[in-house]
Amino acid sequence: MDHSHQHHHHPEDHAAHKANNKVKTDLAEKTVHAHEKAGGHGEHGHDHHAMMIDDFKKRFWISLVLSVPVIVLSPMVQHILGYTLEVPYAGYIAFLLSSVIFFYGGWPFLTGLKDEVKKGAPGMMTLIGVAITVAYVYSTAIVFGLKGMDFFWELATLIVIMLLGHWIEMKSVMGASKALELLVSMMPSEAHVIRNGQMVNIPISELQKDDLIQVKPGEKVPADGLVESGESYLNESMLTGESKPAQKVKGDKVIGGSINGNGSLQVRVQNTGKDSYLNKVINLVQEAQKTKSETQNLADRAAKWLTYVALFAGFATLAVWLMLGAEFAFALERMVTVMVISCPHALGLAVPLVVAISTAVSARNGLLIRNRTAFENSRMITTIIFDKTGTLTKGSHEVAEVVTFNNAITETEMLRLAAGVEQHSEHYISQGILRKAKEQNITVPASENFHYLPGKGLEGTVGGKDVKVVGPNYIQEFKIAVPENKAEEGVETAVYVLVDQQPVGYIKLRDQIRDESAEAIAVLKKNGIKNLLLTGDNERVAQNVSDKLQVDGFMANVLPHQKQEKVKELQAQNEFVAMTGDGVNDAPALAQADVGIAVGSGTDVAAETADIILVNSNPQDIASLILFGKATYRKMIQNLIWATGYNVIALPLAAGVLYNWGIMISPAVGAVLMSLSTIIVAINAQFLRKELK
Repeated sequence: MDHSHQHHHHPEDHAAHKANNKVKTDLAEKTVHAHEKAGGHGEHGHDHHAMMIDDFKKRFWISLVLSVPVIVLSPMVQHILGYTLEVPYAGYIAFLLSSVIFFYGGWPFLTGLKDEVKKGAPGMMTLIGVAITVAYVYSTAIVFGLKGMDFFWELATLIVIMLLGHWIEMKSVMGASKALELLVSMMPSEAHVIRNGQMVNIPISELQKDDLIQVKPGEKVPADGLVESGESYLNESMLTGESKPAQKVKGDKVIGGSINGNGSLQVRVQNTGKDSYLNKVINLVQEAQKTKSETQNLADRAAKWLTYVALFAGFATLAVWLMLGAEFAFALERMVTVMVISCPHALGLAVPLVVAISTAVSARNGLLIRNRTAFENSRMITTIIFDKTGTLTKGSHEVAEVVTFNNAITETEMLRLAAGVEQHSEHYISQGILRKAKEQNITVPASENFHYLPGKGLEGTVGGKDVKVVGPNYIQEFKIAVPENKAEEGVETAVYVLVDQQPVGYIKLRDQIRDESAEAIAVLKKNGIKNLLLTGDNERVAQNVSDKLQVDGFMANVLPHQKQEKVKELQAQNEFVAMTGDGVNDAPALAQADVGIAVGSGTDVAAETADIILVNSNPQDIASLILFGKATYRKMIQNLIWATGYNVIALPLAAGVLYNWGIMISPAVGAVLMSLSTIIVAINAQFLRKELK
């Protein structure tokens, strides 16, 4: 590995410079449109999500205040609680207030009902929408002359509780995806183009193929292209996953969005806009997210079946009573009772309360849940794909071994001399050697006559000795004889130390494996979950990490679209796939996977594309995630049983199955049963805190 020590600035956060609003490249326009469609949770942008939370909150409080007089004036409530309140025009007052609650508070459910019916996918909104519409229409008919007791208080409490449930849930789950917006922000807004020997700044939207551009030290590369002149190291880790900066010389390809080191480059533009590498990543993410957002969560599936049950039971009740010769008003009351009772208030809280608690407890344990459906499904994971750099490893090169060739010099002395030369460079190898020297309390000596050996290493004079720290290429080029050694086995980088032209030893650097990785892999294996390693690094490095952690398999030299292909391949084999990663190159695979898990120390793009974020970058948290997912799902099922179970008794009684025996559930008793199930669900949800400790 070459060891050309350029001054290498730490990469700036790629999201620090937002793309210029005026820049309307194909890339930027596509991103804006795609951002509107994409969704890790729901299909709205982050700001829109915040507005929706505020909207639900406002509707909840206004509906709650208006519900109080409706409940107090309700003949049914008066009957249940045993009091009488004579208020002139009470029925009309209740009708007016309930109309506001129905049209204002119930609006999200009515529009949701319309959307679900249009898609042919009934869910929670359909169930609530049908129940509140039936209750409102029937109750209005009662006020204007139909015989019977109105359901206004039922309508009001149902809307209030459902608004509360949605508000709790939306607050507990983080905002929707900004992944595509962040991807476009990786591109600089301007490029330095050389025209007629002059350098002019133009928006990147005006860049054309074959333009010659200047990339200054520390800047982002504005477009894909080939290096015409200059030499530098580029940080491409966020794009390609290769953990160390890539050296670029004349003729080498550079990728738009990568960060230049300390050298200056002139680049001939090859791809712009829709043909660029970054745009291809955006397309992959967009497609994967579109597919994923179609999955339904547990509460929706329960609501879908309850909708069918409610509609069938309601109309069947009406038809049967009419056939048996009952009065229309009586048959209609039975139908409405059945349909209102079958939409359990508790269902609106059953899942949101569990979600709110599991989200809060998970966050305290370093897991941020962005997509509830994926979190629910984490219990079904059969295969986990790990990105190596920054996930299983620390993503920083540390000295793995210091080896001397003879007894003439100690390892400490060799490291001291090497550090003396390395202190002048910000290259990642230099930083690794200096960290090691500091760790061993070695005082770094002064050095002079320091200079780079481009593409090979660097040299300087330390304490009167000529010291060189060079890569294997230098050794080969100058045919320097070194003892048979294992310098280049199992590591990403090895450098040789020469003192007065004589090789005295070598220093091996490796991206260090996290302490927790082995244990995390062991726990997953114990739970019968397969694990695979995917990396942009070479085969030798992948093999080394794979052997150490004993993963079930690995793929090296992997490009972003190949990571996504691998996920699709496993999904086609009926595997339920989780993907972990931390870079832009992982984004398409994170979006494609059934459960995408981003490592917190990674890029914003990875975090925004994933369903769950590991705040502490600890692989062991993945095992916790699966256990949390199982406990949460179990609690949701229990709550759904409590929320809907009373229907088994209430529906037949409300329909009048035991009418001939003098047993028939009145709307009032149905309401009491419903309230009881809501209380049980709320208490049961609280027990989850103990389970997740």
